[in-house]
Amino acid sequence: MRKFVFLILIIFILISCRTKGEIIEEPKVEPPVILVVIEPVEEIEIIEPEFDIISIVILQADIVVTEFEATLRIKNPNGFAVELSSITYELYGNGQFWADGTENDILHIPAQSSEETKFIFKMNFIDMSRRLLDDVIAMRQINYRFRGQALMKPLIPNTSSFLVNFDCFGLSEVKQRAN
Repeated sequence: MRKFVFLILIIFILISCRTKGEIIEEPKVEPPVILVVIEPVEEIEIIEPEFDIISIVILQADIVVTEFEATLRIKNPNGFAVELSSITYELYGNGQFWADGTENDILHIPAQSSEETKFIFKMNFIDMSRRLLDDVIAMRQINYRFRGQALMKPLIPNTSSFLVNFDCFGLSEVKQRAN
């Protein structure tokens, strides 16, 4: 029986040597995955505000230098409020340069509404035509041109400011300042 046990033991050893042992691999550890839901960016259609001169008022009339006040109306056709952060402008009357300037922190304009703001400027009539002086003295309507660039800020979170170029013209009254 010893031979038999010995033979079984040898067969068992030979069988064990012939089979390959199982290689145990360490499990791969994947980095944690964080799922972030990104909402689609909503496109906002911006309609450029409209600029119009409502009136030009004489504040102080002298023969040489006259001080005026131009009333500017800005119409916001958008469904959100905007702020007029700054404006750089040139104002012409009857085809002649009158004034230019830059204003900052000007105006809040509600959605689908309009607001007015005023600019004060001085004009030296020495460099102007006699006809323009006559029109101003007679308080006739003046052909104006108001052009420039405005920096507008939509009052919507995470939106940036945008520039509006404007060039408007028409007739404006010349009025004496009411006391």
